[in-house]
Amino acid sequence: MGEGNPRLLADGFLFLEAPKWHDGRLWMSDVFDHKVYALNNDGQHCHSLDIPNRPSGLGIMSDGSLIIVSAKDRKLLRFDGSAITEHADLSAHTKWWLNDFAIDASDRIFVGDFGYDFVANDPPRSTKLHRVERDGSISVAAENVDFPNGSVVIDDGRTLIVAETWKARITAFDIDTSGNLSNRRVFADLDGRQPDGICADAQGAIWAGIYNTGEFVRVLDGGRITDTFKFDGSAISCTIGGDSGNRLFMTAFLGSDADMAAGLRKSAVFYADL
Repeated sequence: MGEGNPRLLADGFLFLEAPKWHDGRLWMSDVFDHKVYALNNDGQHCHSLDIPNRPSGLGIMSDGSLIIVSAKDRKLLRFDGSAITEHADLSAHTKWWLNDFAIDASDRIFVGDFGYDFVANDPPRSTKLHRVERDGSISVAAENVDFPNGSVVIDDGRTLIVAETWKARITAFDIDTSGNLSNRRVFADLDGRQPDGICADAQGAIWAGIYNTGEFVRVLDGGRITDTFKFDGSAISCTIGGDSGNRLFMTAFLGSDADMAAGLRKSAVFYADL
């Protein structure tokens, strides 16, 4: 499916997460640098936002505004192109850092959190997905989810896909017209591969960054892997966009965990045309 090896778009970052293509720009969170960047087609920086409490997941609302996870204070922020405002405060609903999310066609947000004290190396525990309505109201969408990470809505809004990183699987839920989740099932057992960020292609297959192997894999419902790109380090997250609409952008950390802990700027974004 891919045309040759991935090509470098930009490098020199700390840890790039949650790329999203919107309005001719690639938006990404540099988690450890506390910034959200926008790059143009040539990889040049054309915008940056300061997010002091650690940016993570990103998403685009139907009006074009950018939703940003502010992980440590457990808020969703909204950037309308000129100012950042608070969209929803989940601090009363979870004490764990927020992580990633998906937005459906009705602008409902399904957001996960770590579920345990990741920084203190506590043992992992299951957690909840929360649903945030357009007006900012919050409810529990699903329970007993294991480190929910990258998420995407597919099937014309009928299915929510969530990466459960430490369980090495991708999980699917049905979404009804009111945003309720049901029919939880395994979309793909990844056989030890730990999925981080994900996106969907036009055929409904899922591209997933595999943190522990450095792979980006395209996986079908049922678990068959059809395509792979491999990096020397950690594969983090991905999105499909570009002017043609079929360019896969991939963020990776090209080093070891020790390099990451030392704050080395070894995170980069690559692309491949599908």
